[in-house]
Amino acid sequence: MSNASGWGLTARLVTKHFGALGDRISEAIANFDPETATEADRDRLVDTLRDTAQLLATARASFDKEHQDVVSLQTLIASDERAAEKLAERLAAGTISEATVTLFCDELEANKARLPQEIQEEADARAYMDELQKIVDALSKQLADFDAQARKAIQQLAAAKAQKELQELRMERQAQLAGLSGMRGNSTALNALTKRAQAVSNEAAGLRIVADIGQKPLDQQAELDAIRKSVSQPETAGESALERLKRLSGKTAA
Repeated sequence: MSNASGWGLTARLVTKHFGALGDRISEAIANFDPETATEADRDRLVDTLRDTAQLLATARASFDKEHQDVVSLQTLIASDERAAEKLAERLAAGTISEATVTLFCDELEANKARLPQEIQEEADARAYMDELQKIVDALSKQLADFDAQARKAIQQLAAAKAQKELQELRMERQAQLAGLSGMRGNSTALNALTKRAQAVSNEAAGLRIVADIGQKPLDQQAELDAIRKSVSQPETAGESALERLKRLSGKTAA
């Protein structure tokens, strides 16, 4: 049953009894889309559902009354039909007047003639009640679908926010690591210190070279002086104390 034509009978029934309200109900069913509806659309749907539920309650009471009227009339007719047999016996026996019997027959015939109308009214009341029940069910389903879509959207939003926060945290950590890596490998201050240390090291190496060059003649001169000194001095190793005294006194041994 499509929205465009399936609710035509319902719309006509409701419009017939309640005018513009029927049109509003029909439009609410046909035009409400849970996936694109707003909160305002939901509020209007709730109002329509509430109004329709009140109509349904009234229709149920009306149907109950019509049904009870039919049952009561059918019971009365069945009872009068049984009484008619006895009245015929009494009329034949002369214990009841013909006028009374005629009145009884008129009422029985009128009730029988009225019964189809009562049955039709009961059927109409049932049809109207059933259509309103379909409307309430449809509106209730649409409302439930909207709420389900809303819950789904809320869950998706929460998941998206959580994912966003996760990615932001990852990016923040990556930025921190990149900063630390930059300080370690590309820091201007560290680079300057490293270059300065290398320059000082190079200067020290240069000075060492110069110092080594200047020190070499000194070392060579010292070596020559030591040689000369060792040659000019007599060998005193192993001399006795007497020999040392004679040497120092300038006297040689005889």
